[in-house]
Amino acid sequence: MQFEKSSFQFLKDLQNNNNREWFTEHKPTFVKHQKNLKELFLKMQMQLEKHDEIDKMKIYRIYRDVRFSKDKTPYNPRFAVSFSRLGKQLRGGYYLQIKPGETLLGGGFWQPEKDDLYRLRKEIEQDATEFREILEDETFVKYFEGKFGGDELKSAPRGFDKEHKDIDLLRKKGFVATRNFTDAEVLAPNFLEEVNKSFKALRPFFNLFSDVLTTNLNGESIV
Repeated sequence: MQFEKSSFQFLKDLQNNNNREWFTEHKPTFVKHQKNLKELFLKMQMQLEKHDEIDKMKIYRIYRDVRFSKDKTPYNPRFAVSFSRLGKQLRGGYYLQIKPGETLLGGGFWQPEKDDLYRLRKEIEQDATEFREILEDETFVKYFEGKFGGDELKSAPRGFDKEHKDIDLLRKKGFVATRNFTDAEVLAPNFLEEVNKSFKALRPFFNLFSDVLTTNLNGESIV
């Protein structure tokens, strides 16, 4: 099972005709592609569940909320899905966006809660060895270029030494890993396989962060 060329073409057409009149006329076509995409995403979940525990799948709406946006185009020409992990001890989430020229896969902790972010920073401050091991892991480098994305502070967070040797990690406001796909890669027969391999490559990252966020600095469980 692979992503259909006709679904990709629909997204391209929507990019060029992002208005309600065009979409209303082509809504039956959208509904057909949406159904096919749901089957594809369910297949992704089945593959994920072979190596992780998944709580739920969320398929994102194509309709944009334009109330507080300068961009008033009514539709987001992409198909997107996320998968949440199961239970308090399994932290992190998976995300995939299929969009012409902007297809990306990601996972991690985009905007962690204040207490979670502080806990991660305290762990890094104490010893960032395991965080560095994730970044230097051969598989993580292959799929995610060996780096954490996400927004960063310009300086050290309050209460942390700006000269700390791991200040690059301490300055992060979130920790995510992303992989971009070309349009050709999205339409290739092995796209689903590559998505699954990428998701699987996130597990050491998720395992470490889950361990940190479910323990105190002494390694004692808090859940």
